[in-house]
Amino acid sequence: MIHPTAIIDASARIGENVSIGAYSVISADVEIGPNCKIGPHVVIDGPTRLGANNTIYQFASVGGDPQDKKFHGERVTLEIGDGNMIREFVTINRGTGDGGGVTRIGDNNWIMAYVHIAHDCIIGNNTIMANCASLAGHCRVDDWAILGGFSLIHQFCQIGAHAFTSMGSSINRDVPPYVTVAGTFAEPKGINSEGLRRRGFASDKVMAIKRAFKTLYHSGLPLAEARAQIAEQSSDIDELKLLVEFIDRSERSLLR
Repeated sequence: MIHPTAIIDASARIGENVSIGAYSVISADVEIGPNCKIGPHVVIDGPTRLGANNTIYQFASVGGDPQDKKFHGERVTLEIGDGNMIREFVTINRGTGDGGGVTRIGDNNWIMAYVHIAHDCIIGNNTIMANCASLAGHCRVDDWAILGGFSLIHQFCQIGAHAFTSMGSSINRDVPPYVTVAGTFAEPKGINSEGLRRRGFASDKVMAIKRAFKTLYHSGLPLAEARAQIAEQSSDIDELKLLVEFIDRSERSLLR
């Protein structure tokens, strides 16, 4: 299952039923969980941990040093969960010493060709990042979010659960859960109703999310008052609690 031209450091830990393609390089302090498929010409630098059932296609660079001038060789890590698909020419950097020390990717993410995930980013589960989407350092992408092709996310920005960024979106503030944004710089366009339907959200839940969107974006209320109204609505609709929690943790301000 391991091609004879692959170069694997003696300290690397390779799980059961792992395949590694021709000319791939697995560096020191790398752990690859069971049933992973590493294509040809892949480079994985450590310290990096991969869970089970991940697939990495050719020419991806995983676990490289962070592109940060403040990095001076301190021990920082990359942690990748289970069941992720990482396509051609994807680059994923480890964390930085003063940024938390870890870049973390959850489970079942679909990371398409030429995506870049910079240092100290935190990615949830079941996200999709289309071709050439790029995350600067310290970004967070929550579960089920979708980044359209060539989306550019400014450092420290957060993308909420079930949000959708259209192709070519340039994002310099936080995108709340459920919201669709587009443009340069991106602006809110509505909720990701099609994505919610596909994930089985009941129609009454979708309508409640639409009402919350109108409260947040079309009521003319200051953010604090809009947040208070949505918090009242969330007493009956659990899905809105996610939106309230996101507003409370936003640091760069909402894209609004």
